Amino acid sequence: MRMNSVIMQLVVQVITGIIGGQAVGAAVKSAAMTQLPKILSGAIGGVAGGQILTNLLSNPAAASAMSGTLGDAVGGVVGGGVLTAIVGAIMKSMNKA
Repeated sequence: MRMNSVIMQLVVQVITGIIGGQAVGAAVKSAAMTQLPKILSGAIGGVAGGQILTNLLSNPAAASAMSGTLGDAVGGVVGGGVLTAIVGAIMKSMNKA
């Protein structure tokens, strides 16, 4: 049963990470990113952000406020958005050179 919850956690983080990446990609049009980098950086950032948030909330009192799917979703959106913004900035600076 524990494996199912881990898979569900990762699925939520990937999907919300892609959503966060798409939102940042749409907001920062000057980066001129195609869909593939936005999807990949969003998914990777979503998993990373979700895992970081889960580890930060290892305190039982803090974890109860952001436990379960909500914490995975928030970490996924933020992580996906942040990594997509970083990748966009790198791609933009590479295009200037």
